[in-house]
Amino acid sequence: MHPVSIKIEGKDLSDTEIARRIAAGDRNAFELLMRRYNQTLYRTARSILRDDAEAEDAVQEAYILAYRAIGAFRGEAKLSTWLIRIVVNEAIARSRKRSRRAQIIELSGAQEPDADLSEENMDEAAPEQPEHAAVRAQTRRLLEAKIDALPEVFRTVFVLRALEELTVEETAASLGIPVATVRTRYFRAKGLLREALAREIDFAYGDAFAFAGARCDRIVAGVLARFDDLQARDA
Repeated sequence: MHPVSIKIEGKDLSDTEIARRIAAGDRNAFELLMRRYNQTLYRTARSILRDDAEAEDAVQEAYILAYRAIGAFRGEAKLSTWLIRIVVNEAIARSRKRSRRAQIIELSGAQEPDADLSEENMDEAAPEQPEHAAVRAQTRRLLEAKIDALPEVFRTVFVLRALEELTVEETAASLGIPVATVRTRYFRAKGLLREALAREIDFAYGDAFAFAGARCDRIVAGVLARFDDLQARDA
């Protein structure tokens, strides 16, 4: 027999109370938990796996693992930190299974990747500029591609700090790495992104205020039309 669900007060419900209700079998509380942390966990998993579908699967599995262990949650750490640790472990496990021969850089590893390798594949050609209505979407896709190109140890720290706006201390606790390492990796990630985006801008300089194509044709046609009128008047 399933426990009766308790009506949830939404935003007024604390993480500790949500955890307690989930442990008691409250389905609504479990849904509230997922809606509260879906974006954070998805972005975290995505930063490791670099695949939308794989990240979604990892998040779903992480929630099931969290549900099974929620009774052991005592609130000694933030619930978000606890969940991030679960999804990080799940994503890393999936990454290993997907490519056992590939080198997997542990998030807790002390060794940083070589600088030259870190910047590898960060200079993809800039996409063609779309119409104004799609500029923001195109910019977002460009930024996502450059974040994907970051080394894993930088990428996950950057996602948690810049996108999810976790503090240095929260990020360190979530990933199980020192605070100083978080600061170093975040600083390096921002530097790599700035360099990559600056290269995109450099490539785009030649296309700025492009004059070929329809605009050029319109001006030529307009001037020739007026020229023909003048010729006719002078005839």
